[in-house]
Amino acid sequence: MIDDIATPDAGHRRRMEAGELSEAIAAFASDLAELGHAALTIAGYECSARHLGAWMALSGVDVRDLDDGVFQRFARHRCRCGGSRGRDRLSTKYINRARRFAYFLGERGLAPRILVQPEPVTFPPLVTAFVNWLRCHRGLSERTISRHARMISRLLPALGADPGAYDAARVRTVILNEGCRCSAAHVKTMAMALRGYLRFLAARGACRPGLDHAVPPTPEWRLSALPRYLPAQDIDRLIDGCDVSQSCGIRDRAILLLLARLGLRAQDIMAMTFGDIDWAAGRLRVCGKQRRETRLPLPQEVGDALLDYIERARPSAAEPRIFLRSPAPHRPFANANAVSCIVRSALKRAGITDAPSQGAHLLRHSAATAMLQAGATLDQIGAVLRHASPDTTAHYAKVDIATLRLIAQPWPGEAPC
Repeated sequence: MIDDIATPDAGHRRRMEAGELSEAIAAFASDLAELGHAALTIAGYECSARHLGAWMALSGVDVRDLDDGVFQRFARHRCRCGGSRGRDRLSTKYINRARRFAYFLGERGLAPRILVQPEPVTFPPLVTAFVNWLRCHRGLSERTISRHARMISRLLPALGADPGAYDAARVRTVILNEGCRCSAAHVKTMAMALRGYLRFLAARGACRPGLDHAVPPTPEWRLSALPRYLPAQDIDRLIDGCDVSQSCGIRDRAILLLLARLGLRAQDIMAMTFGDIDWAAGRLRVCGKQRRETRLPLPQEVGDALLDYIERARPSAAEPRIFLRSPAPHRPFANANAVSCIVRSALKRAGITDAPSQGAHLLRHSAATAMLQAGATLDQIGAVLRHASPDTTAHYAKVDIATLRLIAQPWPGEAPC
């Protein structure tokens, strides 16, 4: 058994010797430089990789034996690996940098590829077919598809493996039982996923048709709350708070203007590509929910901010999506939550502590409210926001206080019956 505590070699060296991994570490540093990492960041990764190589050489660990167990031993070993490290304890960040080096080795066939990427999530065959059906025929986002697949997988043990045996009583019981354990909002989403799954099974002839109507509705008052929005002066503070001397500030200002002036969703920002902008016509193509494509006018202020980001601040990357992460590696946002994080940071910079919400949808509501207060009709607002139902747009009529006063009836007071 190899000792977890590496013994020191003859004398401490100022620079750790990584042994046979020295050439791989040099290639690793070059790869990080090509991805756009700063010199200081590259030095940190190189230090962690060299330390891992030195410890492996002293402990007799072969690179082909790298696995989670080896990294656990590396994390807790008492450092006697040479060099000038003054601390015995290795931080989580330090270990993760060494893991990044192991990923690099795995990509080049020098280490087990199990370290390169986690095992993909697998679903039962029918759920996998359901996922493909949603992707091909329903036009849902990948995030929604993944959520539906997880929820159906959770319900399958109670539903049973044979869709032909499903009946209304079983479908209803499954949802009612979930209602005893989850919030109303979660059950509502789960019921929506189950209805889609039952429609998919019926289309394949795997279960009797019409079972989706057996899924009980979740009681709630639809559109009962007031729209959550910021007044125009707070929107201006939000946008003016971006530091345009920094590349990330230029990017954030363009994103905030798109959200606040056009009412885009976070997903629209994340998916926007260069081909979506028609500079000559001053139009922006947006493909929203259920693949509904719309062309919106591009205001001068928004177009200028976009052009400023593309020309001055966007990293050089062969990527069709417009908005990229500022830190290296320069890649598109991992998910739409990154856009909401930009809004939260802008609210904090502007000193707005009483915002009714913190996400990207706050600016979508604010854009709709601003259009209504400027005299736009509900039909015009619905066209800009790309609402599928006019009832959704009617939600904003609640904030039109001046018009509501004209139609409000006086309180009858103590009039006799």
